[in-house]
Amino acid sequence: MSKFQPFGLSLASPELVEAAKSPRALRQTQGKRTGMLSRREALQFGSLILLLAFTDIAWGATILGVRVWPAPDYTRVTIESDGLLKAKQFFVTSPPRLAVDIEGIELSPQLKELVGSVKSDDPFISGIRVGQNAPGVVRLVIDLKQSALPQVFNLPPIAAYQHRLVFDLYPTEVIDPLQALIAEKERDKPASPPTPRNDPLGDLIAQQSTRPTTSSTSNTTKTIAPRADSMPANATKRIENTPPIPPTNTDRLIIIALDPGHGGEDPGAIGPAGTREKDITLKVAQKLRERINATTLKGNPMRAFLTRDGDFFVPLHVRVQKAQRVQADLFISIHADAFTVPTARGASVFALSQSGATSATARYMAQKENSADAVGGINVQTKDAQVQRALLDMSTTAQINDSLKLGSNVLGEIGSFAKLHKPKVEQAGFAVLKAPDIPSVLIETAFISNPEEEQKLRDEAYQDQLADGIMRGLLRYFAKNPPLARTRTRS
Repeated sequence: MSKFQPFGLSLASPELVEAAKSPRALRQTQGKRTGMLSRREALQFGSLILLLAFTDIAWGATILGVRVWPAPDYTRVTIESDGLLKAKQFFVTSPPRLAVDIEGIELSPQLKELVGSVKSDDPFISGIRVGQNAPGVVRLVIDLKQSALPQVFNLPPIAAYQHRLVFDLYPTEVIDPLQALIAEKERDKPASPPTPRNDPLGDLIAQQSTRPTTSSTSNTTKTIAPRADSMPANATKRIENTPPIPPTNTDRLIIIALDPGHGGEDPGAIGPAGTREKDITLKVAQKLRERINATTLKGNPMRAFLTRDGDFFVPLHVRVQKAQRVQADLFISIHADAFTVPTARGASVFALSQSGATSATARYMAQKENSADAVGGINVQTKDAQVQRALLDMSTTAQINDSLKLGSNVLGEIGSFAKLHKPKVEQAGFAVLKAPDIPSVLIETAFISNPEEEQKLRDEAYQDQLADGIMRGLLRYFAKNPPLARTRTRS
C-alpha cells in the first residue's frame, strides 16, 4: 500500500465504498456475502466511514436558498441550509448596519444572491455585502437606511423548510396605525365648497357690518368700541369662565380589521396548479377593503385596516395585537381551505371556542391554521411573544356570542352564491380569534386543494363575489348590532 493512500483506501472494494455511504448498500453487501468480513476488510470499512464523516465536517452546511421579505412593519432576511448555522452578530450605529459572522460555511453562489435580492423600496435595507472573513467564516453586512432593532435566531426544520437562520429588522419608532387611519379619513373628506366670486348680497352684508358709527356732536368720523363698564355686569365674568374649546374629535370611525392569512415564509396551502393561499387571501382582503372604505353607516365612515398589506409574515399574536391597537370593531381573518383529498369543497366560517371544537373538521382546521407561526417563523424567545400568548387566553363569552352572530350573517351571504362545506358556523380554538374585546371570525373561502375551487379562487370575478358577500354580511350584522359609541381623539 502506498503511503500516499490514506487508510488503505485503494484496497477497498467498490462494494465496501458504497456500503460506507449508505445503510441500504451495507445491507445489500452483507446479503451477497456468505461469510464474515475479513480483518483487513473491516479495517478498510471503518476507515472509509471515518473519512466520509471527516469530509462532511470539513465542508459544513450547504446553503439551499436565500430570501429577503421587505415590509413596512419589518424586513426579514432568511438563509436556509441543510444544517444548523451558528452566527455571531453585532450592530454598528453610524452608519447603521448589522454585521453577522456565520461559522462553518464557505462563500457560495447562493449567498452571493443576497446582494441582488434587495429591492429599492425596502424601508430598512439599502444593501447587503457578503465575503469570506476567515476560513470557514462568512461575514454578512446589512447596510440600513435607518436605525433598527435586529433579531437574529434559528428555526428548526418544518414542512418544506430545512434549517433557517433569520434576521429580522424592526423600526426603532413604530407608526401608530390608528393615527394613520384617522389621517387617511381626514384626507378623504370632501373639500369645503368654494365661495362664489360674484355675490352682491354677500358684498352688501359685508359693507354694512364694517361701516363705522359717526358721532352727532362732531364732524370727525370714528369707530366706537363698547366700554367694559357699559356691558352687563355678568358678561365679562361669563366670558372669563367660558371653558376652552375642547380638541376636535373625529367622526365615529367604524374600523374593520382584515387579516389575510399566512404570508412571507408561510405560503399557506398550495393548490394542484400551484396557487398559494397567501396570495389569494391578500387579493380578497384588498378588494374587501375598497368596499369598506367606500361605505358609511348612519353617517359614520367605515375604514378597513389590514394586518398585512404585502407578502410578509405576521405572527398570530401580532395580528390580534394590531387589531386591538386600532380599536377595531370587528376582526375578519381570510383563508382558503385544504385537505388531503381533492374532493373536499365548500366555504366555511369559524368562531372561537373555549370548550373544544364543535367537530373533527373544525379541530383539524384550527390545528392547521395555528401551525402558521412555526412555518412562518417566530422568535419564541422574545418576551413580547410570551406575554401576548398569555393575553390570548382572556377571550370572553360575550365576544364569542357576537362572533357567532357575525359569522352567521357572513356565512348566509356567502351561501347565496357558493357551496358551503358546513351549513352553520363552526367553533374551535383558533389562536387568531382570541381578542377578548373584538368579535372575530375566520373565513375559509373555498378548498384550494380542490382543482375546481382553486380555479374559482384564481378568478377575479369570483374574488369580487367573495368581497361583496362578506360586505353584505357585515352590514347585516351591524343592522342588528350597531357598533358601540366610541370617540377617537387625535393627539
